[in-house]
Amino acid sequence: MTKLKLDDVIEDKPVKMTIEFPAEVYSDLQDYAAVISEGHKDVKLKPEKLIVAMISKFMATDREFKKLRRKVQVRPTASG
Repeated sequence: MTKLKLDDVIEDKPVKMTIEFPAEVYSDLQDYAAVISEGHKDVKLKPEKLIVAMISKFMATDREFKKLRRKVQVRPTASG
């Protein structure tokens, strides 16, 4: 099996947001959830659960964001 960029979905205390997606993006999320769920017959992952993990992964790998965040120190990070 190939290594997906999104490999774990972390549960945390949620903050509720309401957003709209283009239908094509939501369809892709459904397909991604189906692919992840394929190896886990007892778990059917909902597409909505992928969004936070995807955004977190994106920000964690954005070097320019990290650099500018340190420079500006917008707010304290969760780890420090």
